[in-house]
Amino acid sequence: MGNKLSLLVCGGAGYIGSHMTRMIAEAGHEVTVFDNLSTGHAEALKWGKFVKGDLRNPADIEKLFSENCFDAVFHFSGLIVVSESVQKPFEYYDNNVTGTLNLLQGMRKHGVGKFVFSSTAAVYGDPVMDIITEDHPLKPLNPYGRTKLQVEEILQDYAVAYGLDSVCFRYFNAAGAHPDSLIGEAHSPETHLIPNILLSCIEEGRKLKIFGNNYPTPDGTCVRDYIHILDLCDAHLKAISFMNQNKGAHSFNLGNGKGFSILDVIKASSEVIGREIGFDYEPSRAGDSPRLVADSSMAYAKLNWTPKYTELREIIETAYRWHKNPAF
Repeated sequence: MGNKLSLLVCGGAGYIGSHMTRMIAEAGHEVTVFDNLSTGHAEALKWGKFVKGDLRNPADIEKLFSENCFDAVFHFSGLIVVSESVQKPFEYYDNNVTGTLNLLQGMRKHGVGKFVFSSTAAVYGDPVMDIITEDHPLKPLNPYGRTKLQVEEILQDYAVAYGLDSVCFRYFNAAGAHPDSLIGEAHSPETHLIPNILLSCIEEGRKLKIFGNNYPTPDGTCVRDYIHILDLCDAHLKAISFMNQNKGAHSFNLGNGKGFSILDVIKASSEVIGREIGFDYEPSRAGDSPRLVADSSMAYAKLNWTPKYTELREIIETAYRWHKNPAF
């Protein structure tokens, strides 16, 4: 991918989007961020050009595409909280599905033919295999997962009808921060495990809550696969080269292929921090799968992608450095 590209990052002020924007800029490409700043952070907009707008407003998208030329689009503008999606399905379908359709129509009208979509392991629902491959049945358990699956299906249809080339990445658990701590993970409210563990040690009076300890796993807590944010972004950049050689709609898992229980993550975090971490058990939550671990061998083979951060402690260390002194 030697040629300089012009790339659009929707949701580039968010956690994954800001790391993606930085990686694109550091690879020597032009980058434009499109974000409504509803959950993203203006402080994360250190790279490229920023256009404020909302995917639910077709006029914003028309203005964006009529004033800029793009070689490809990365789409991270999703609402992502599973429990919230159960309470607010309209907002999730409106943002995640309608917003994406508006974006795809803008791309079609202006002749942009490459699309990289952030999907999720939540499209699989309750796993029927220990290590999940891409041909696992797709049966999401909640509106969040269903919105992502709907977009995947739309992209299949767009490939056939309009020749749109796309890559969907089914993330397992994105974690960690940039090693230099300029950007990191900052959600409000924070729902992800590693930040919540670390913040319980940093913020006075904040108690860690663990949801459920009676799952059919070795220690009764949920097992997840953690992938470092930079490894995730590296796969997205490689997707552009892949689409140059491979037409159509494609889906890949992105994970490390190792499962760690919640108690494993707490133990590793306490080793990083250097002290015991207290927590309270709460009742398990609806829609939480007992075990989600990726088989990412297809991404290794077809994208020539290999995660560099393979140790849980190393991933947690980058997050801890950020949370000790967050820039926003």
